[in-house]
Amino acid sequence: MGLAVDVPGEIGQTPTVMTYRIGIDVGGTFTDFVLVRRDGSLRLSKSPTTPQDQSAGILHGLEQLARAEHRTLGELLSDTAAIIHGTTTADNTLIEMSGAVTGLITTQGHRDEIELRRGYKEDIWDPALPPPPPIALRRRRLGVPERLDYQGNVLVPLDEEAVRRALRRLAKLGTESLAVVFMFSFINPAHERRVRELAAEECPGLSLSLSHEVLPAAPEFERTSTTLVNAYVGPKIERYLGALVERLRAEGYRQELLIMQSNGGIMTPEYIVRRPVTVLSSGPTGGVIAACAVAGAAKTTDFICADMGGTSYDVCLIRGGRPEVKAGWNWHHRYLVGLPMVEVQSIGAGGGSIASVVAGALQVGPRSAGAEPGPICYGRGGSAPTVTDANLLLGYLNPDDFCGGTMRLRVDGVRAAIIAQIGRPLGLDAVAAAHGIYRLVNANMANAIRRVSAQRGVDPRGLTMVVYGGNGPVHATAQAEELGIHTVLVPKTSPTFSALGLLLSDHLVDETRAYITPVGRVDLLRLNALFAEMEGAARAVLAPRATARRHAELRRFAHLCYPGQTFDIAVPLVSGKRVDARALRATVERFHALHEELHTYAARDEEPILRSLRLSAVGLTDKPEIPTVRRSSMGSRRGAGRPPIKGRRKAYFGGRFVNTPIYDGPRLRAGQRVKGPAIIEEPFTTIVLQPRQTALLDRHGNYRITLG
Repeated sequence: MGLAVDVPGEIGQTPTVMTYRIGIDVGGTFTDFVLVRRDGSLRLSKSPTTPQDQSAGILHGLEQLARAEHRTLGELLSDTAAIIHGTTTADNTLIEMSGAVTGLITTQGHRDEIELRRGYKEDIWDPALPPPPPIALRRRRLGVPERLDYQGNVLVPLDEEAVRRALRRLAKLGTESLAVVFMFSFINPAHERRVRELAAEECPGLSLSLSHEVLPAAPEFERTSTTLVNAYVGPKIERYLGALVERLRAEGYRQELLIMQSNGGIMTPEYIVRRPVTVLSSGPTGGVIAACAVAGAAKTTDFICADMGGTSYDVCLIRGGRPEVKAGWNWHHRYLVGLPMVEVQSIGAGGGSIASVVAGALQVGPRSAGAEPGPICYGRGGSAPTVTDANLLLGYLNPDDFCGGTMRLRVDGVRAAIIAQIGRPLGLDAVAAAHGIYRLVNANMANAIRRVSAQRGVDPRGLTMVVYGGNGPVHATAQAEELGIHTVLVPKTSPTFSALGLLLSDHLVDETRAYITPVGRVDLLRLNALFAEMEGAARAVLAPRATARRHAELRRFAHLCYPGQTFDIAVPLVSGKRVDARALRATVERFHALHEELHTYAARDEEPILRSLRLSAVGLTDKPEIPTVRRSSMGSRRGAGRPPIKGRRKAYFGGRFVNTPIYDGPRLRAGQRVKGPAIIEEPFTTIVLQPRQTALLDRHGNYRITLG
């Protein structure tokens, strides 16, 4: 099953000679593809995700792209300049807890740091909340005598015999991957490096993650957690990327495979396997990059972007046209990852989210039917009612033309399952139960937007909502009404938005160095030397990529906090090649201003603490232009013409079924308007317009939906 379609308004003929660029994003239910031709036109495609081996679904999707281009798979791949891939392998590994058998060697007395978790609890009101499943069981967490002070001076030498005993014990316990975390190793990594040498002697072939290479910065818990996650997901990521590269090469691909990172940049598999944790949550990041590009073309810089797929709902607040990249307090699947990540918050709300009655109350998500077996209406053996099943019963989805006509949804069994599992326990008929599922999942998603905006002190009512994902446009208009948001933007490319975002991303190398001192005692020579060291390391990584090397953009940050604070703020440094006293004073003043903006106060009478320095090297890439849509041929005097209606069906609006017009999305032209209640069907998504809403298709291919 699968379909490839051209973006309307673009050139549809296939040139005889072309070079392709392909973005591939693996989701929980579908794998999305965007192909860019040499002339700049796009082709969108979807293929079912194959959870057991994601590369199988990728190759299947590439085959259907090749057929759509009237070429063999080998011809397509040999003429492809770049494949950029966003993978959920790391996320799935943590969700399923299916990573490597992991051990930890740490400074004696610190092996339980990972369980103390800084006292953090995801739900402080649940006294029975269990701890997260352990990445490394306590019997595999071993302390050894060694100790450095905060300047990297040796207080207790490394006990090498104790390290050898620990390595032998871990080998007997079947350890496959080892995390090494020593106190202040980010200042002096000699002890961690020596453990690597000893491990090569005692346990050849053991995968190692050294904390000074994964996260060379304080505090200890953040570094321990990040290094353990890296060790846990690393072997699986390395095997997956290695197998995918080999399969692509066997089919004729000769260029580099590029991988999306959670910081919003792309890099090679060779770079990724040094720190595999950087691909965690990389899929949603691609969608945020695309949202910034599309919203920017539409002259929108402040907005909420929301991605609703089959499994999750991802929300990101954008201010000034750029997402916030946050380092430090990033929790994913109950573990903290302290590396820089685009700040995306996710909840378990998607088309496959399962509805159930728990303790007499309706609950939707976070459990998902996923790709297999999927919703009941997929006809693959699913038995639990999902959001997609409810949408079908309410008339929002076309059972005969789902996913571009490649799937037929089965109505049989959906009504009976919703009555039996939802309606009867709650005393509702099938329609009321289905609408309850629809309303509750919308409320959950609206609350996620409220939480994200409230954390930044922003009123969502003044923002535009940029919506994407296959299921997003079905629900977005109802969410916007609940939130009081007046404008919703739905791009035509929204069903494969994350894949498009991969093609709009740049190479990105993040380097961090610890430097802990009050700002009044900063040694500018040392500070500039550290930045020079980071710049050299970043440029060395970018050097093999000619375009990125020629067009590199460096961004410098100082991580500051007030005395006694646990968390710091990344403050951009505005300076030339070198940081002088004046630039440092300006950075401190900016820190005070940012702290006041985020936390409503600034303690200007206190001297901030410098915790670390960070440098981001951005290697700019060639990017496709945002596609445009042909305008209606009708003259301006007569307006843009009547939008094409493909039929009518009964859909649920305002507490009753309404004979609703169904509009043919691919035939709509820029300037045409659709008034609600109405449904617009695109090949891979459906846009549901509530009563008193109007959708205008702009020249950039965005449905601009206004409320009221």
